[in-house]
Amino acid sequence: MSENKQKKPRKPQQAYTLLVEVGRHEGDGLPDDSTGAALMCYASGVDEAEAVRETVAILKQAELAPLDVTGYGTLEERLAEGHEVPDEERVLMQRALDENAVIVAQMTPFYD
Repeated sequence: MSENKQKKPRKPQQAYTLLVEVGRHEGDGLPDDSTGAALMCYASGVDEAEAVRETVAILKQAELAPLDVTGYGTLEERLAEGHEVPDEERVLMQRALDENAVIVAQMTPFYD
């Protein structure tokens, strides 16, 4: 390899807001009579696709069954779209970024 070979500059990590719908899976910890759940997550990644991949992988490790992921973008993107983002959410987004983590902030079970 050439010593002059330039490395690509790394894109900075950003925190993304994701809504993940999960189905049932044995050992998932959801209420017995639920049919699944919606999880509000904050995840870090260099782009939204990476944040989605990491979130799905973590949820599968937790024995959840991700079915669908809706991305709402970064804090800046959400603000540009006119979303109100409370301080509690901003703190969780920053934590996801600081810890390079997936934070599950809320779980809402689904029932028939």
